[in-house]
Amino acid sequence: MNGTKICWVHAVSEYSYRAISLMEPTESISSLLAAMRSGTLTSMGLVERCLARIEAADRDLRAWISVNASGARADALRADENLARGVVLGVLHGIPIGIKDIVDVAGTVTGAGSPLRMKSQPPAERDAALVTALRRAGAIIIGKTVTTQFACFDPPPTNNPRGADRTPGGSSSGSAAAVAAGMVPAAIGSQTGGSITRPASYCGVCGMKPTFQTVSLDGVVPVASSLDHPGPIARTVGDLRIMLQALTGTACVESELPAISGLRLGRLRQFFEDRVDPELSDALNATIDRFASAGATIVDIDVPDEFSDVLVHHRRIMATEAAAWHRERFREHRDDYGPCVASLIEDGLRTSFDDYLASKAHQLALTTAMAAQFKDSIDALLTPATTGPAPDAATTGDPCMNAPWSYTGLPTVSFPIGLSTDRLPLAIQLAGPHRHDWRLLDVAEACESLLLPVA
Repeated sequence: MNGTKICWVHAVSEYSYRAISLMEPTESISSLLAAMRSGTLTSMGLVERCLARIEAADRDLRAWISVNASGARADALRADENLARGVVLGVLHGIPIGIKDIVDVAGTVTGAGSPLRMKSQPPAERDAALVTALRRAGAIIIGKTVTTQFACFDPPPTNNPRGADRTPGGSSSGSAAAVAAGMVPAAIGSQTGGSITRPASYCGVCGMKPTFQTVSLDGVVPVASSLDHPGPIARTVGDLRIMLQALTGTACVESELPAISGLRLGRLRQFFEDRVDPELSDALNATIDRFASAGATIVDIDVPDEFSDVLVHHRRIMATEAAAWHRERFREHRDDYGPCVASLIEDGLRTSFDDYLASKAHQLALTTAMAAQFKDSIDALLTPATTGPAPDAATTGDPCMNAPWSYTGLPTVSFPIGLSTDRLPLAIQLAGPHRHDWRLLDVAEACESLLLPVA
């Protein structure tokens, strides 16, 4: 699948999906790297293509808060010089990447979607740990992508590349839109509720929320310290793997994907099924039938009893921890907060410590119960990635399909499976056991490859 332009062909023709036809930067990272090593592409050439795409389209898309063109060009020149000497820094050598604007990049203000913070905050003195890891792997940081305010629920200025009247999702809206529009091969997002999976799904690209604490939060503006997960957004599941290798400093190890016929996939039932759009439900059923036809064993699994009230407890923890971080600033600069993030903080300020502890106890109980769902050698749990196609731009969408995984810290991978009748992306979400991120990527890539056309 390396180097193949993305094309998902669904078992049911009305759900056939073909990715946006964009310029060369949207090729897979592995194919871009291969082109650089063969001499048919340079890092400078790739960076120039990305900058040209941003220049041409971002006035309408509004995915970027800042672009460091001169810095990216200088880094690209060094990457090409190193490659000419046979020096490859890592798995992202010469690849331009976007960084969500809650993550520190040295010399750049981390605005976190706040107009006041953008004006008053000094530039970061050093890179966040995850940016350091990306640079160590050879990545070129091309700029900062738009986030919703303080990575919460107020709609962003970013438009969805699939339609300006539709939300790109939140809070990693700029990252998902930039990747979908071919401005960069991959970008960094973060998720506290559904802020990687939802925007990736709405924009028609792939997203990964790693196991909690897999990627460092050092240098990242927090929402809720026990729920925050940085992670990658990219064009393919294989690209998510390369990004995670870079973020974790893991050596690139070639492995053969598992055969679909050997997989046991659990379809998670009673997982907010009443909220799912009928078109997405039909697309999901057809995709699962495709997996079963290829020999995968599909097992229906009910959510555990502890699942009840998960969204109530998730919001309570998120609100309480957000309020703790924002308390003083919120009192002094209340007018700098949008209505949704302000409501969240106010909820947190009203929450008693006993209620917070009760929610933390529920979190532990559900985490233990969800981990038990992987008994009987279940390789991954299947759910919709969202409740449906991207809704209108007045909202960032319903995070119910994603918040339980942020709450329990289990890793997830999402990728597109079809289009709605309005030609908007629909996506599936796979969840795996704690610390089994690489196995989950194997399973997700095997599933994704089944939906790709035969070469």
